[in-house]
Amino acid sequence: MNFKSILIVLFLIGSISTSFAQQIQMPQASPSAKIAQQVGLSNVTVDYSRPSTKGRKIFGELVPFGEVWRTGANGATLLTFSTDVIISGKNVPAGQYALYAIPNKSEWTMILSKNTTLWGAIGYNESDDLLRFNVTPNKLSRNYETMEITFADMTDTGANLSIKWETTRVDFRIETEVDEIVMAQIQELVINTETENSGLLYAAANYYYTNKKDMNQAYAWISKSVGSDKKYWTVHLKAKIEATLGMKSEAIASAKESMTLAKEAGNPDYIALNERLIKSLK
Repeated sequence: MNFKSILIVLFLIGSISTSFAQQIQMPQASPSAKIAQQVGLSNVTVDYSRPSTKGRKIFGELVPFGEVWRTGANGATLLTFSTDVIISGKNVPAGQYALYAIPNKSEWTMILSKNTTLWGAIGYNESDDLLRFNVTPNKLSRNYETMEITFADMTDTGANLSIKWETTRVDFRIETEVDEIVMAQIQELVINTETENSGLLYAAANYYYTNKKDMNQAYAWISKSVGSDKKYWTVHLKAKIEATLGMKSEAIASAKESMTLAKEAGNPDYIALNERLIKSLK
Protein backbone atom coordinates (compact mmCIF):
# COMPACT_ATOMS: atom_id res chain seq x y z
CA MET A 1 0.00 0.00 0.00
CA ASN A 2 1.47 3.37 -1.07
CA PHE A 3 1.52 6.47 1.06
CA LYS A 4 -1.50 8.00 -0.68
CA SER A 5 -3.59 4.89 0.00
CA ILE A 6 -2.59 4.95 3.68
CA LEU A 7 -3.74 8.57 3.97
CA ILE A 8 -7.09 7.70 2.38
CA VAL A 9 -7.62 4.81 4.85
CA LEU A 10 -6.73 7.02 7.83
CA PHE A 11 -9.14 9.69 6.57
CA LEU A 12 -11.97 7.17 6.30
CA ILE A 13 -11.30 5.78 9.80
CA GLY A 14 -11.28 9.31 11.20
CA SER A 15 -14.56 10.14 9.44
CA ILE A 16 -16.25 7.00 10.81
CA SER A 17 -15.01 7.70 14.35
CA THR A 18 -16.27 11.27 14.13
CA SER A 19 -19.70 10.13 12.93
CA PHE A 20 -20.03 7.79 15.94
CA ALA A 21 -18.82 10.45 18.38
CA GLN A 22 -21.28 13.04 17.11
CA GLN A 23 -24.74 12.38 18.51
CA ILE A 24 -27.83 14.49 18.91
CA GLN A 25 -28.45 15.15 22.59
CA MET A 26 -32.17 14.89 23.30
CA PRO A 27 -34.27 14.72 26.51
CA GLN A 28 -35.08 11.19 27.62
CA ALA A 29 -38.69 10.15 27.22
CA SER A 30 -38.46 8.48 30.65
CA PRO A 31 -35.58 10.09 32.56
CA SER A 32 -33.58 7.91 34.90
CA ALA A 33 -33.65 8.64 38.61
CA LYS A 34 -31.96 7.36 41.74
CA ILE A 35 -33.15 7.90 45.29
CA ALA A 36 -31.44 6.80 48.50
CA GLN A 37 -32.78 6.63 52.02
CA GLN A 38 -31.49 5.29 55.31
CA VAL A 39 -34.19 3.00 56.64
CA GLY A 40 -33.42 1.90 60.17
CA LEU A 41 -29.81 0.79 59.91
CA SER A 42 -30.01 -0.10 56.21
CA ASN A 43 -29.15 2.10 53.25
CA VAL A 44 -31.85 1.58 50.61
CA THR A 45 -31.53 2.83 47.04
CA VAL A 46 -33.96 2.77 44.13
CA ASP A 47 -32.78 3.07 40.50
CA TYR A 48 -35.62 3.52 38.02
CA SER A 49 -36.83 5.41 34.97
CA ARG A 50 -39.78 7.80 35.22
CA PRO A 51 -42.40 7.53 32.46
CA SER A 52 -45.10 10.18 31.99
CA THR A 53 -48.74 9.73 31.03
CA LYS A 54 -48.65 12.14 28.05
CA GLY A 55 -52.40 11.93 27.68
CA ARG A 56 -52.51 8.14 27.81
CA LYS A 57 -54.61 5.91 30.04
CA ILE A 58 -52.06 4.02 32.15
CA PHE A 59 -53.31 1.16 34.30
CA GLY A 60 -55.48 -1.27 32.41
CA GLU A 61 -54.26 0.00 29.03
CA LEU A 62 -50.64 1.14 28.63
CA VAL A 63 -49.82 -1.07 31.62
CA PRO A 64 -52.19 -4.03 31.18
CA PHE A 65 -53.85 -5.62 34.17
CA GLY A 66 -52.63 -9.10 35.04
CA GLU A 67 -49.24 -8.80 33.30
CA VAL A 68 -45.74 -8.38 34.73
CA TRP A 69 -44.65 -4.75 34.62
CA ARG A 70 -41.14 -3.36 35.10
CA THR A 71 -42.47 -0.81 37.66
CA GLY A 72 -41.13 2.07 35.62
CA ALA A 73 -39.66 2.33 32.14
CA ASN A 74 -36.58 1.16 30.23
CA GLY A 75 -34.55 -1.27 32.34
CA ALA A 76 -36.09 -2.96 35.37
CA THR A 77 -36.41 -0.92 38.54
CA LEU A 78 -33.65 -1.93 40.96
CA LEU A 79 -33.87 -2.03 44.75
CA THR A 80 -30.66 -2.30 46.78
CA PHE A 81 -30.41 -3.00 50.52
CA SER A 82 -27.14 -2.64 52.44
CA THR A 83 -28.38 -4.98 55.19
CA ASP A 84 -31.01 -7.66 55.55
CA VAL A 85 -34.54 -6.22 55.62
CA ILE A 86 -38.04 -7.53 56.21
CA ILE A 87 -40.79 -7.09 53.61
CA SER A 88 -44.27 -8.52 54.06
CA GLY A 89 -43.02 -10.53 57.03
CA LYS A 90 -40.29 -12.21 54.96
CA ASN A 91 -36.55 -11.81 55.40
CA VAL A 92 -34.82 -10.27 52.36
CA PRO A 93 -31.02 -10.67 52.38
CA ALA A 94 -28.82 -7.65 51.71
CA GLY A 95 -28.25 -7.17 47.98
CA GLN A 96 -29.82 -5.87 44.78
CA TYR A 97 -33.16 -6.99 43.33
CA ALA A 98 -35.37 -6.11 40.38
CA LEU A 99 -38.77 -4.78 41.42
CA TYR A 100 -41.65 -5.98 39.26
CA ALA A 101 -45.40 -5.61 39.70
CA ILE A 102 -48.54 -7.26 38.38
CA PRO A 103 -51.21 -4.53 38.61
CA ASN A 104 -54.91 -5.32 38.86
CA LYS A 105 -57.93 -3.21 39.72
CA SER A 106 -58.24 -4.19 43.38
CA GLU A 107 -54.88 -5.82 44.14
CA TRP A 108 -51.29 -5.69 42.95
CA THR A 109 -48.71 -8.43 43.21
CA MET A 110 -45.27 -7.05 43.96
CA ILE A 111 -42.22 -9.12 43.00
CA LEU A 112 -38.58 -9.03 44.05
CA SER A 113 -36.55 -10.86 41.43
CA LYS A 114 -32.96 -12.03 41.80
CA ASN A 115 -32.41 -11.40 38.07
CA THR A 116 -31.33 -7.76 37.76
CA THR A 117 -29.99 -7.90 34.20
CA LEU A 118 -33.18 -7.76 32.12
CA TRP A 119 -34.40 -4.92 29.94
CA GLY A 120 -37.75 -4.25 31.54
CA ALA A 121 -39.70 -7.48 31.91
CA ILE A 122 -38.39 -9.08 28.71
CA GLY A 123 -37.19 -12.54 29.66
CA TYR A 124 -38.77 -12.41 33.13
CA ASN A 125 -39.03 -15.84 34.71
CA GLU A 126 -40.96 -16.60 37.89
CA SER A 127 -38.23 -19.05 38.91
CA ASP A 128 -36.00 -16.02 39.62
CA ASP A 129 -38.44 -14.64 42.20
CA LEU A 130 -37.13 -14.14 45.71
CA LEU A 131 -40.42 -12.85 47.04
CA ARG A 132 -44.01 -12.18 45.98
CA PHE A 133 -46.54 -10.30 48.08
CA ASN A 134 -49.83 -8.49 47.55
CA VAL A 135 -50.71 -4.85 48.16
CA THR A 136 -53.91 -2.85 47.77
CA PRO A 137 -53.85 0.14 45.38
CA ASN A 138 -55.26 3.45 46.55
CA LYS A 139 -57.02 6.14 44.53
CA LEU A 140 -55.30 9.52 44.65
CA SER A 141 -57.08 12.87 44.76
CA ARG A 142 -54.54 14.39 42.35
CA ASN A 143 -52.97 13.21 39.13
CA TYR A 144 -49.28 12.31 38.93
CA GLU A 145 -48.27 13.04 35.35
CA THR A 146 -44.85 11.44 35.92
CA MET A 147 -44.34 8.24 37.86
CA GLU A 148 -42.77 8.83 41.26
CA ILE A 149 -41.20 6.54 43.86
CA THR A 150 -40.67 7.94 47.35
CA PHE A 151 -40.14 6.86 50.94
CA ALA A 152 -42.87 7.73 53.44
CA ASP A 153 -43.99 7.14 57.02
CA MET A 154 -40.45 6.89 58.40
CA THR A 155 -39.82 5.35 61.82
CA ASP A 156 -36.65 4.27 63.60
CA THR A 157 -37.05 0.79 62.15
CA GLY A 158 -38.74 1.15 58.78
CA ALA A 159 -40.41 3.10 55.99
CA ASN A 160 -43.00 2.70 53.26
CA LEU A 161 -41.89 2.55 49.65
CA SER A 162 -44.56 4.48 47.77
CA ILE A 163 -45.21 4.22 44.02
CA LYS A 164 -47.46 6.89 42.51
CA TRP A 165 -48.54 7.34 38.90
CA GLU A 166 -51.63 8.76 37.28
CA THR A 167 -54.21 8.57 40.12
CA THR A 168 -52.96 5.29 41.61
CA ARG A 169 -50.73 4.75 44.61
CA VAL A 170 -49.36 1.53 46.09
CA ASP A 171 -47.18 1.21 49.19
CA PHE A 172 -45.29 -1.55 50.90
CA ARG A 173 -43.37 -1.56 54.16
CA ILE A 174 -39.62 -2.11 54.50
CA GLU A 175 -38.63 -3.02 58.06
CA THR A 176 -35.15 -3.51 59.50
CA GLU A 177 -33.77 -5.17 62.60
CA VAL A 178 -32.59 -2.43 64.92
CA ASP A 179 -33.07 -3.28 68.59
CA GLU A 180 -31.03 -6.47 68.62
CA ILE A 181 -28.12 -4.76 66.85
CA VAL A 182 -28.18 -1.61 68.98
CA MET A 183 -28.52 -3.55 72.23
CA ALA A 184 -25.55 -5.73 71.27
CA GLN A 185 -23.48 -2.56 70.72
CA ILE A 186 -24.57 -1.10 74.06
CA GLN A 187 -23.64 -4.36 75.75
CA GLU A 188 -20.21 -4.39 74.13
CA LEU A 189 -19.30 -0.69 74.25
CA VAL A 190 -21.03 0.52 77.40
CA ILE A 191 -21.97 -2.28 79.77
CA ASN A 192 -19.08 -4.73 79.37
CA THR A 193 -16.41 -2.02 79.38
CA GLU A 194 -18.03 0.19 82.05
CA THR A 195 -17.13 3.09 79.78
CA GLU A 196 -16.46 6.64 80.89
CA ASN A 197 -17.02 7.99 77.35
CA SER A 198 -19.67 10.69 77.73
CA GLY A 199 -20.84 10.34 74.12
CA LEU A 200 -21.40 6.59 74.41
CA LEU A 201 -23.17 7.04 77.73
CA TYR A 202 -25.46 9.68 76.22
CA ALA A 203 -26.24 7.49 73.20
CA ALA A 204 -27.07 4.48 75.38
CA ALA A 205 -29.24 6.56 77.72
CA ASN A 206 -31.04 8.17 74.79
CA TYR A 207 -31.77 4.79 73.21
CA TYR A 208 -33.15 3.45 76.48
CA TYR A 209 -35.30 6.56 76.95
CA THR A 210 -36.61 6.62 73.37
CA ASN A 211 -37.48 2.92 73.44
CA LYS A 212 -38.92 2.93 76.97
CA LYS A 213 -36.40 0.50 78.41
CA ASP A 214 -34.87 0.54 81.93
CA MET A 215 -35.23 4.21 82.94
CA ASN A 216 -33.16 3.79 86.09
CA GLN A 217 -30.27 2.49 84.00
CA ALA A 218 -30.79 5.31 81.50
CA TYR A 219 -30.69 7.80 84.38
CA ALA A 220 -27.45 6.34 85.70
CA TRP A 221 -25.82 6.62 82.28
CA ILE A 222 -27.00 10.17 81.53
CA SER A 223 -26.00 11.36 85.00
CA LYS A 224 -22.52 9.97 84.41
CA SER A 225 -22.37 11.59 80.96
CA VAL A 226 -23.45 15.00 82.31
CA GLY A 227 -21.04 14.69 85.21
CA SER A 228 -18.03 14.28 82.90
CA ASP A 229 -19.01 16.54 79.99
CA LYS A 230 -22.04 18.79 80.46
CA LYS A 231 -23.85 19.83 77.24
CA TYR A 232 -27.27 21.40 76.77
CA TRP A 233 -28.55 18.35 74.91
CA THR A 234 -27.28 15.86 77.51
CA VAL A 235 -28.76 17.89 80.38
CA HIS A 236 -32.05 18.10 78.47
CA LEU A 237 -32.15 14.31 78.15
CA LYS A 238 -31.43 14.07 81.88
CA ALA A 239 -34.43 16.33 82.49
CA LYS A 240 -36.70 14.16 80.34
CA ILE A 241 -35.61 10.97 82.09
CA GLU A 242 -36.12 12.59 85.49
CA ALA A 243 -39.61 13.62 84.41
CA THR A 244 -40.36 10.05 83.32
CA LEU A 245 -39.16 8.76 86.70
CA GLY A 246 -41.45 11.18 88.53
CA MET A 247 -38.56 13.37 89.72
CA LYS A 248 -40.47 16.56 88.97
CA SER A 249 -38.38 19.14 90.85
CA GLU A 250 -35.13 17.60 89.59
CA ALA A 251 -36.46 17.60 86.03
CA ILE A 252 -37.40 21.30 86.20
CA ALA A 253 -33.97 22.17 87.61
CA SER A 254 -32.22 20.19 84.84
CA ALA A 255 -34.40 21.76 82.16
CA LYS A 256 -33.56 25.25 83.45
CA GLU A 257 -29.86 24.38 83.41
CA SER A 258 -30.14 22.99 79.87
CA MET A 259 -31.95 26.16 78.78
CA THR A 260 -29.17 28.34 80.21
CA LEU A 261 -26.55 26.30 78.35
CA ALA A 262 -28.62 26.47 75.15
CA LYS A 263 -28.86 30.26 75.43
CA GLU A 264 -25.08 30.47 75.85
CA ALA A 265 -24.66 28.28 72.76
CA GLY A 266 -27.24 30.27 70.79
CA ASN A 267 -29.52 27.29 70.17
CA PRO A 268 -33.18 28.47 70.08
CA ASP A 269 -34.52 24.96 69.43
CA TYR A 270 -33.34 23.62 72.78
CA ILE A 271 -34.48 26.78 74.54
CA ALA A 272 -37.98 26.07 73.24
CA LEU A 273 -37.76 22.36 74.08
CA ASN A 274 -36.85 23.14 77.67
CA GLU A 275 -39.55 25.79 77.98
CA ARG A 276 -42.17 23.27 76.86
CA LEU A 277 -40.82 20.61 79.21
CA ILE A 278 -40.91 22.99 82.18
CA LYS A 279 -44.45 24.10 81.29
CA SER A 280 -45.61 20.46 81.13
CA LEU A 281 -44.25 19.81 84.62
CA LYS A 282 -45.96 22.76 86.35
